[in-house]
Amino acid sequence: MTVLLGIDPGSVRTGYGVIQIESHRGRIGYVASGVIRPEAEAFPERLAEIYSGVVEIIARYEPAMLVIEDVFLARNAQSALKLGQARGVAIAAAVAASLPVHEYAARKVKQAVVGTGAATKGQVQHMVQILLGLTSAPASDAADALALAICHHNTAGP
Repeated sequence: MTVLLGIDPGSVRTGYGVIQIESHRGRIGYVASGVIRPEAEAFPERLAEIYSGVVEIIARYEPAMLVIEDVFLARNAQSALKLGQARGVAIAAAVAASLPVHEYAARKVKQAVVGTGAATKGQVQHMVQILLGLTSAPASDAADALALAICHHNTAGP
């Protein structure tokens, strides 16, 4: 059984999703998901909370790899920089745990999970719910993180 950790980085909310892949059949199964919500006011402390949260998730679920959203261009340079820093601390947590890191563009994830790169957040949530057999749709950030892990499995395999 292989465990994959998806991370949807953000400085206000960082989504995470953990799935497992059956070794002999390749079926995916839901393990856990949620959102890291830093409480600190100062940005450096927020980054420390994200780092600690990812470290804790890695220790709890022992994933074989981390799958994270690739950098994208944003309209607001300040927002893009903050997103990049949140992404960086999540990657640092994975590398510190000797995990390989795989990156996917948001459009590729949407294409792999929903069938169109222009899918809405609601469509991603709905398809993640269906693909993982969940009784309700996960929170948006958690669904995006689960979608990243599913995308990696569907396109590259574990």
